[in-house]
Order: sequence, then C-alpha cells, then structure tokens
Amino acid sequence: MTNLATNTESLVAREVRDEAAATARAAAVASGVEIRELTEIADLAAVVGLFESIWKFAPGARPVSTELLRAMSTAGNYVAGAFEHGELLGACFGFFGNPGKASLHSHIAGVADAGAGRGIGAALKLHQRGWALHQDVSLITWTFDPLVRRNAYFNLTKLSARPIGYLPDFYGPMEDGINGSGDTDRLMVGWDLTSPDVRAAASGEPVLIDAEALGAAKALSVDSDGGPVIGSADTPTVLVGVPPDVERLRRTDPGRGNAWRVALREVLGGLMADNAKVAGFDRAGWYVISKEQS
Repeated sequence: MTNLATNTESLVAREVRDEAAATARAAAVASGVEIRELTEIADLAAVVGLFESIWKFAPGARPVSTELLRAMSTAGNYVAGAFEHGELLGACFGFFGNPGKASLHSHIAGVADAGAGRGIGAALKLHQRGWALHQDVSLITWTFDPLVRRNAYFNLTKLSARPIGYLPDFYGPMEDGINGSGDTDRLMVGWDLTSPDVRAAASGEPVLIDAEALGAAKALSVDSDGGPVIGSADTPTVLVGVPPDVERLRRTDPGRGNAWRVALREVLGGLMADNAKVAGFDRAGWYVISKEQS
C-alpha cells in the first residue's frame, strides 16, 4: 500500500513538473524571448546593469553585484535572463531558503522598458516555477511594495501568490528611483507552486475578483485629491485600496506618498496582524481581505 501511494505521489509530481515546464515554454514563446539560466560573467554583469537601469540606485546602493551572482549561480541558486536576439530584456535572481522548508526566495526580478507590456515578467516567473519544481521545491517567496497597484495585481492575481506577512520598513532606506527615500514596507508572499489556483493561473486562467460586487466595507480608499481615506472595516470581507500610481505620487507629492505608506501600514498591516487573510487583488485597485478566516 505504501509503495502504491508513493508511486502515485511521484506520478502526480512528475505531471505537475511537466505541466510547469510546458507553460513556461509557452509563456516565453508568447513574449518573444528565450529564457535561460545564467552563469557566465558577461551575462551576470548584464543582469546587474539591467537592474541598475530599472531602479536607478544611488551610488553604492545596488542590491546585487556580478560577484554575488557568480557565487550564487555556482552554488546552484537561480539566476535567469530573458533574451531577444541576444539583448537582455529581463532577469530574475533567487536563492534557497531554510533547507527544511524546501523553499526558494526570489530576491529581485525586473524587465527593461524595451520589453514592457509583452508578458516577459510572467514568463520569467513561470520559468522560475518550472526550475524550482525540478529541484523538488514547492514554495517560492518574495516581497513587493504593497502600494504599487500593478505589482499587487501581477503577484496576487496573475500568479496567484498569497500574502503571508506585512513587513514594515523591511529593507530600510533604499534611495533609488522607484522607492524614493521613505520607509520600505513590503508584503511577503508565498507561491504554492502545486496549488490548484497557481496551476490555473499558470495556464492563463487566474481567479478574478470583482471587488465592487462584494458589498464589502472600504477600510481604505482614495480621496478626490488622491490621498488616503480610512473608513470602516466592520464587514466579514473588507476592501483596502491603493492609489493608481504611487511611484509618480512619490515624485510629485512626497508628503502624500508618505501618507499612503502610513495609512496602508495601519489598515492592511493591522488587519493582517489580526490574522485576516488577503484573498486577492482586484484590477481596480482593491485588496480583498477576508476576516472570516481569522
């Protein structure tokens, strides 16, 4: 009986791995790139240059170096790039977590402006998923700025990752062209690579949520002047809104951008601290929070 169960589990695992590899290949083809693991100095230096061009880090503040990527890739960690006719358009870097948890932490991923809007970011993540499953890793974690609407939609809806923690000022000051000079609050997400929702999302059929149809209280919303308005959270399902473009807001009105950081930390961070669960993200800019699962 034990052998039968083990064989069945192995068959399912192989089926999921094969499926993940196929969806990753299809995503790369659809976005018009070739994605491959990177180990050579020239390729790794190009990755560092790509990240610097995207984030515009202050001198001495870059998050990775060619030397670090070389060491990490040599040690068997994940460094991959998306190429079109030899030009690097996107890259992703992750390293293994606690061995007992069989997890990979995806530290940084980015796509050049020249590759924007083509699905290259999703293709990179699906390549990473297929690679991780081949290493018998079933969970990938990463962080993202919860105020950036497009990233929330990408991570929680297109990929079907789920928040597992709100982390105030996680990285400390970063001083780059995206984060500005304020606190670096982050959502930590877990991507359960074999879950039904993730498999459906990888196949192009993510679970979509219509927040406005839920009749939920709006615990945080956008005022007419673009600032945050804290409201009620007295329904089983709660909506938490974010501004349309917080990166522009940080450049044009840093005070209002910081007000959003404070409000989101209080509302979303507070709900999660009370064990409410983030069920998803609506394209219109709402985190959908379930208090019933608390």
